[in-house]
Amino acid sequence: MATAERRADVVWRGDLPTGSGSLDLESSGILKGAGITWASRTEQPEGKTSPEELIAGAHAGCYSMAFSNVLAEGGNVAEQLDVSATCTFDAGSIKITTMVLDVRGRVPGLDEEGFRSAAEEGEKACPVSNALRGNVDIQINATLV
Repeated sequence: MATAERRADVVWRGDLPTGSGSLDLESSGILKGAGITWASRTEQPEGKTSPEELIAGAHAGCYSMAFSNVLAEGGNVAEQLDVSATCTFDAGSIKITTMVLDVRGRVPGLDEEGFRSAAEEGEKACPVSNALRGNVDIQINATLV
């Protein structure tokens, strides 16, 4: 079976509260030198990213692919899916607690109930959801437009 590896690198300087890092997405090269700090996780991002933002981006991308595949396999190709993922980090327990996937979609020939059912099935087929499941509360809000 085929496998794929992707790499990201971070250089960190200093301690946790006042230190900072620089993040590179090495496999694609599309992001170089992105700032990452503790404050960007727990306060305002101020132009820097966080692990939670990166996980949210990975989850939104992965889920949109899995959901579109579920729809197509069911004979309903989506015209468009808009997916927003919100990752919640609880600094007190040092844990990612919740991931909320908000999806709005235009899918000809599908009713609201069919859309919601496929949205749930897509979540179960999403590799990022499968990696988080059991550790993070994953919620889906699906709206057919």
